[in-house]
Amino acid sequence: MNDKKILELFKNGQREKAFSKLYALYPKIEALIISIGGQKQDASDVFQEALIILNRNLEKSDFNLTSSFYTYLYSVSRFVWKDFQDKFSKEELHNLNSNEVDHFHNVLEEKKYQLAERAFLELGERCQQLLQLFYQKAKSFKEIANIMQFASEKVAKNQKYKCLEKAKDIYQASKTVQS
Repeated sequence: MNDKKILELFKNGQREKAFSKLYALYPKIEALIISIGGQKQDASDVFQEALIILNRNLEKSDFNLTSSFYTYLYSVSRFVWKDFQDKFSKEELHNLNSNEVDHFHNVLEEKKYQLAERAFLELGERCQQLLQLFYQKAKSFKEIANIMQFASEKVAKNQKYKCLEKAKDIYQASKTVQS
């Protein structure tokens, strides 16, 4: 199946079918990772990460696939592997072409997203609930105070601030450990 048909599957909401077609590319990505010092399990992890990055990008309205899926996954996989290994030299970064810069940026964005997600999951249930009510459900502080049985809107606002500060601290600590 060619890339245009796979892209159509994504656009038509048939993601599972599209991803099953992309798995045909796995042996090539596995060969790449093994050729640059990885193991089969590493290749599997890298390929999954590359697919997650691809999926997130396909959900963006401004994303435009400018290469084949193979080229995209190959490039992203290479960057994911190097990022796992923390082996980017200044010369390598300097010599990236514009497509590679975009792929590298996507890998870094995914890493930030994962750290933020981990920070959110490490918050207590009350903080998670409060932040979801405010950001995902767009509830007012008055509504949040009522739902969560806070004494006032001001208490809800202060709790939101404390939860965000706690999330930022967890995020920064995770970033420091990753470095």
